Amino acid sequence: MHLVLKITKNLALAIPVAMVLGLAYGLLAPAGWLKALIVPLTFLMVYPMMVGLKLSQLRERGHGKVQLLAQGVNFLVIPFVAFGLGLVSFPDRPFLAVGLLLTGLLPTSGMTISWTGMAGGNLPAAIKMTVLGLILGSILTPFYLMTLAGARVPIDLTAIFMQIAVIVILPLVAGQITRYVLIGRHGMQGFQKDWAPRFPPFSTLGVLGIAFVAIALQARVLAADPAAILRLILPLLALYVVNYALAVLLGRALLPRGDAIALVYGTVMRNLSIALALAVNLFGAEGAEAALLIALAYVVQVQSAAWSVRLADWAFGPRPAA
Repeated sequence: MHLVLKITKNLALAIPVAMVLGLAYGLLAPAGWLKALIVPLTFLMVYPMMVGLKLSQLRERGHGKVQLLAQGVNFLVIPFVAFGLGLVSFPDRPFLAVGLLLTGLLPTSGMTISWTGMAGGNLPAAIKMTVLGLILGSILTPFYLMTLAGARVPIDLTAIFMQIAVIVILPLVAGQITRYVLIGRHGMQGFQKDWAPRFPPFSTLGVLGIAFVAIALQARVLAADPAAILRLILPLLALYVVNYALAVLLGRALLPRGDAIALVYGTVMRNLSIALALAVNLFGAEGAEAALLIALAYVVQVQSAAWSVRLADWAFGPRPAA
């Protein structure tokens, strides 16, 4: 547990290390068998996050304005920005464009709550945003993929819903059962103090495993064209810059400080774990291109979030006195 926590706190370094190790393995050994690890690694990513998810948060009133703005950005703006960047950046590589689209389609993750707390934002609003974003993303993603990407890559709507059931709904149900059992045995206070903090760090192991597999499967392609990394990073940077800029401008203009910070992390923090699993499980060998781009998005997302926490006071003013 100590090692897992240490890795989680150094995620910005751990992900590049996992990717380098994946590159080395893919060059030195057969990597095809690693595909069998994708489903269990995906479950390992998603299930720990679901244990701490409080679905009853959706019934609580308040935070209406920031929730409306966040979901508007998440589903009416960013998917189309990602789609446009994909068309411009990868006109002849449709699966890379799909990877960028998936990055922009699935909002919020456990990191939404973590970064909001570190920057002094509105935590209840961030928690509600995370639950709502997960549900809406799971429902809308198949239709966005069919509408925006269906002309360039084969899209099986039934297969997408089945994959979402396996990598979102099943871990959600298992996580909520775990939560219910632990609260029943240890009480809410015991659960929140002793058990809830133990689960999210294990999601990191799934993230690192998937990043390793995604790079290993594309290792020989990357070795043949190292400049490909730069071509993938640039559109990702553009997507995150647009997302940050829009969220900060809306937050400064329309929201108090705490809600503005929740808006930033409720829109910029994408659920890359689910996006990565969908890319690999839906599109097979061709999906490895999309998975590679999403794996690189982890690096951009974590590094940018760390810097944005330091700039929160500059963007939204100092924290109010306790």
